[in-house]
Amino acid sequence: MVQRDIDAIAEETSFSGVVRVDLDGQVQFAKAYGLANRTYRVPNRIDTRFGIASGSKGFTALAVLSLIGEGVLDLGTTARSLLGRDLPQVADDVTVEHLLTHTSGIGDYLDEETDAEITDYFVGAAQKLTTTEAFLPLLDGHATKFAAGERFSYCNGGFVVLALLAERASGVSYHDLVRQRVLRPAGMTSTDFLRSDELPADAAVGYLPLDGVDRSNVFHLPVLASGDGGIHTTAEDVSAFWRALFAGNIVDRVEEIIRPRRNVPEESMRYGLGFWLHENTDAAILVGYDAGVSFKSTHDPHSATTYTVISNTSPGAWPIARALMP
Repeated sequence: MVQRDIDAIAEETSFSGVVRVDLDGQVQFAKAYGLANRTYRVPNRIDTRFGIASGSKGFTALAVLSLIGEGVLDLGTTARSLLGRDLPQVADDVTVEHLLTHTSGIGDYLDEETDAEITDYFVGAAQKLTTTEAFLPLLDGHATKFAAGERFSYCNGGFVVLALLAERASGVSYHDLVRQRVLRPAGMTSTDFLRSDELPADAAVGYLPLDGVDRSNVFHLPVLASGDGGIHTTAEDVSAFWRALFAGNIVDRVEEIIRPRRNVPEESMRYGLGFWLHENTDAAILVGYDAGVSFKSTHDPHSATTYTVISNTSPGAWPIARALMP
């Protein structure tokens, strides 16, 4: 696609966000559209920070995998061995690998297989969710859906459990684990866990339609992200992340991370260890969708091409992503 095509889709859909294309480490296209803050009419910039919802599940996976590389955890480590008496409905045979591949079968506090709307409120007292341990009441009380390893079922709660296991195994908070083991080696200097109730000036407010008015998503999401997603980043940092990952700067044996573990035909994709994968190629994909957030980034390691679309509205990224990404 050329700029006029992207511009046309952006105008037609009132796109708010940033589009970026990199080829072999060089920027081919980067442009910002719409407003980061509608109250004060602050425009998005190419260096604006956006929440990426589940896009940061890949960061959680890498933090866990780096601990595995050091022998602190193992793919076969059971969740129960670190949960103790917490979350009693998590089956005793659920392992780290099951959680990483969405095959654990545990009940999900944010189950995407229901008919819920993106505008619904899910997390209750969002302002209390500032640590991984604070998620325990939300994660508790959900019955097992199927036996561990039986099938793929996307599970947000499973990645919060992963964050909890990583904390308990390492003695380091989840947020610091990601900072130390993913963000720093990737050179992601503009990426961090930001409180939604005190966003800095360079961060976009997420918007969604409520009662006929576009409102902030501050009451819809945890005030501070945990293992299942929500970190804030820039399109430039996303490009830096892909380069660092495939250069081996974050973890070793990247080929094992992006080796397909499950086919997910309903999404026309496959799944590795914390990463979506293209159904026919070796391209790795991060995707995020939540109240006031939409994000997709695809990296093809063979052509060294990265496509990123990041938006501060729920539907915003998809029309351009569908047209742009192979």
